[in-house]
Amino acid sequence: MSAHPPSSILPFPQSHHKNGHRNRQQQKGQPSGKKQEERSPSEEKESEQETETDLPYRVAHSEVYGRYLVASRQLEAGELLITEEPLAIGPCVSGDPVCLGCYRPVKLSTNQYRCAGCSWPLCGATCPGIHQPHGHTKEECQVYGERRPVSGGLLTDRAGPAEVRDLYELVMIVRILLLRQHDPEQFALIARMESHTEERRKNHTLWQHYEQKVVRRLREVWQLQDLEPEQVHQVCGILDVNCFEIGQNGAKARTLYPSAFLLAHDCSPNTAHTDHPASFAILLRTSRRVREREALTLSYAYTLQGTLKRRSFMHEGKLFWCQCRRCSDPRELGSDCSALVCSGCRKGTVRAVDPLDQDGDWACDRCDHKLSAKVVETVLDRINNDLEAIDVHDIPGLENFQLRYREVLRPNHYLLLSAKYSLCQIYGRIDGYLLPQMSKEDIARKEVYCREFLEVIDQLEPGLTRLRGLIMYELHAPVMVQAQAGLQSGQISRQEFQRRLKEVVKLLQHSRDILCLEPEGSSEHSMGMAAADALIKMGC
Repeated sequence: MSAHPPSSILPFPQSHHKNGHRNRQQQKGQPSGKKQEERSPSEEKESEQETETDLPYRVAHSEVYGRYLVASRQLEAGELLITEEPLAIGPCVSGDPVCLGCYRPVKLSTNQYRCAGCSWPLCGATCPGIHQPHGHTKEECQVYGERRPVSGGLLTDRAGPAEVRDLYELVMIVRILLLRQHDPEQFALIARMESHTEERRKNHTLWQHYEQKVVRRLREVWQLQDLEPEQVHQVCGILDVNCFEIGQNGAKARTLYPSAFLLAHDCSPNTAHTDHPASFAILLRTSRRVREREALTLSYAYTLQGTLKRRSFMHEGKLFWCQCRRCSDPRELGSDCSALVCSGCRKGTVRAVDPLDQDGDWACDRCDHKLSAKVVETVLDRINNDLEAIDVHDIPGLENFQLRYREVLRPNHYLLLSAKYSLCQIYGRIDGYLLPQMSKEDIARKEVYCREFLEVIDQLEPGLTRLRGLIMYELHAPVMVQAQAGLQSGQISRQEFQRRLKEVVKLLQHSRDILCLEPEGSSEHSMGMAAADALIKMGC
């Protein structure tokens, strides 16, 4: 099991460390980039398409947000809203090579299996994605094979991360452009998505990246001169604005879906989404009760990032500054997951004075000490780099990280929460720290971390959300172990033992109800079934 939050189709950052502490600049899903400038969609006056439908949602339109989805009736938590297969799929933009058929990790070594037609690395000759629409197609293979020296031939163990990243970035772009000829109807569905081309053109750094790394490489190096530069830029924009990052059981890919891109953004959304490990279909459900006509929302950013980083990521990739309730609140809906310890008085807490001012000051609530947003960002980047340098299974390293920064970051700070989440998952699961091997102190520590993490998730992702299900499953074990030990040693009464046992049952029930909604074949679904089995054995 990975020790960072499991893959989902979240929209997250992609610049994270191989050891596993990911803030998800990425997004497991990166949906549509409709701007969120003045108000939330639910507050915006909209016109709705008056079509008879049994769907739980309908399309609304506003001048600010364009098209988005609203509930057509009151929806209860857990209702399935959308399940659809991708219009297009390809590798994430990353320096980590993957199989073009199934998107699982591969090596660039000389003994790695490669496609005979084009030399791109594949997981093996029996990969289920070879010559399949959602994998390595014959048409794609022909394009790469004719350009082997400047495409797959460059993917050797001598290739640096930047070169690998640049080559894999081209894959999905080429796949979409190939649809023009081989599946024009599919291409038309993609072409109708928002690209924000004119706004992207004004961003010199962004535009030049795609001009140099994509447009010129395809036209001049790969000699695909029939490609119109403007259309290539449009496809790049569509991907940036509308794609989801997905993946189960080690696979990582980015996708475009026919309808899911219409959901509006909110940093505390009312839906949860995942993907099927075999078909890559998205499954999107309500995570809590949703009122009729309320906008259906998901988050384009990782829940466990602070406002400064979340807003920066969304502006860079989606070209809008989020102004949702969470982003507008210096305390982030009570989670306080961006709060710093004041370096002036050592007693106060430093927060953004106005979190919607990306360059504004941060100030202590007890003294006159202030920091600029730029200084805060520099500090956070340095601490994040320290965290990413720690191997994801290094329990002493993660514990030491918390000790080093407890005088800098408040307990709920998202960087400390990231370390705690890793510890919640690996305590009890790796050699030397399996439950029978763990000390009383380690077991108690796991319980504390789980409870602290759950408290924040209950504020930011309440309801039937994956992280809640996972952390509740992790929490039940230390509660049960300590209750049994306490009863045997006489430290707790039978009545107290029964109270704790009831909590274990409740945790397992919630975990089962949430994680069994995940698709069969996923690690989360397996955990949900394990929770169900534990309840049966307990006679519940």
